[in-house]
Amino acid sequence: MSRALGLILGFAADRLLGDPRRYHPVAGFGRVAGRLEARVYADSRGAGTAYAGVLVGTTVAAGVVAERLTKDRPVARTLLTAIATWAVLGGRSLEREAEVMGGLLEDKDIPAARSRLSHLCSRDATELEADELARATVESVAENTSDATVAPLIWGGLLGIPGLIGYRAANTLDAMVGYKSARYRNFGWAAARFDDLVNLVPARVCAFLTGLTSGRMAHVWRIWQRDAGKHPSPNAGPVEASFAAALDLRLGGTNTYGDEVEDRGTLGDGLTPGVTDVRRTAALARRVSYAAAAFAAILALRPKNRGLERSRLRTQREDRERR
Repeated sequence: MSRALGLILGFAADRLLGDPRRYHPVAGFGRVAGRLEARVYADSRGAGTAYAGVLVGTTVAAGVVAERLTKDRPVARTLLTAIATWAVLGGRSLEREAEVMGGLLEDKDIPAARSRLSHLCSRDATELEADELARATVESVAENTSDATVAPLIWGGLLGIPGLIGYRAANTLDAMVGYKSARYRNFGWAAARFDDLVNLVPARVCAFLTGLTSGRMAHVWRIWQRDAGKHPSPNAGPVEASFAAALDLRLGGTNTYGDEVEDRGTLGDGLTPGVTDVRRTAALARRVSYAAAAFAAILALRPKNRGLERSRLRTQREDRERR
C-alpha cells in the first residue's frame, strides 16, 4: 500500500508543480555523471560499460538501502516513494514545453520556436518551418511521454524506489552519452543498449494506453503493428506510431541531428502535423499519463510473493489442525 500511495502522491506533485526548479536530483546526477566521464572516458565499449554500470548500479543500490531502512515504517516509505516519484517524472514539464511551442507557432514566431525546440529534442531546427517544427514537437512529446512518465511509473510499480531512480539514471545516461556521434559511438553503446532494454515493455504499455485513452484501440493497434518497425528505435517506433494513429496524423521522415541524418520512415495514414496538432498531442499525453499512474498503482498493489503467501497460509492451516 505504501508504494502505491507514494506513486500516486508523487504523480500528483508532478502534475501540480512540475520539475523542482532548484536542486533537481536528476540534474545533480547528471553533474556527477559528467565529472566521472571526464575521468574515465575512453573510446571503447568496455570503458562505457563500466561507466554506465557503476552509475546505474550505485543508484539502484541507494534505492535498495532506502527501501530497507523504511521497511517497517510505512509513512516514511510512502513519503520517500512520493519524493522519488516526483523527482523522476517529467510529464508536467513536458506538457508545458508543448504548450509554449504551440503558442509560439500560433503566433507565427518561427525564430523563437526554432530556438525553443532544443528544450524538447536535439534535432537541428535551423531550417525548419512551422509544419516541421510542429512535427518535431508532436514526435518529441509522444516519445517523451513514454520516457518521462510511463516508464518510470511502471518501474516504480514493479520495484519501488530502486526501480524509479534506477530507471531515471539509465535514461539520463542515454540522453548524455547514448548518441551515435564519433565521441560516443563506442563509449555510449552500453548506456544506449541498456536504455533500450529498460524501455522495451514500458514503450509498448504506452502504445497500448494511447489506444485505450484515445478510444481508438483497433486503429491504433493496426498502425502500431504495421508501422512501428519502420522507426530506427525499437521503443520510439511503437509510441510514435500509436500517437500518429490516435491523432490521425502522419509522422516520421528525415531528421538531422548535428552531423547525423536519420530516416524514420512514415508512421500513420493521416495528414502531416500542423500548428493546431501540438495542443492535441499534449492533451493526449496527459490522458496517457493519468492512465499510466493508475496502472502503476495496480502493479504496486499486486501480491509481492504468491509462493511465500501460499506457504504461510499452508503453515497456518497445519498449525490449526494440530491444535
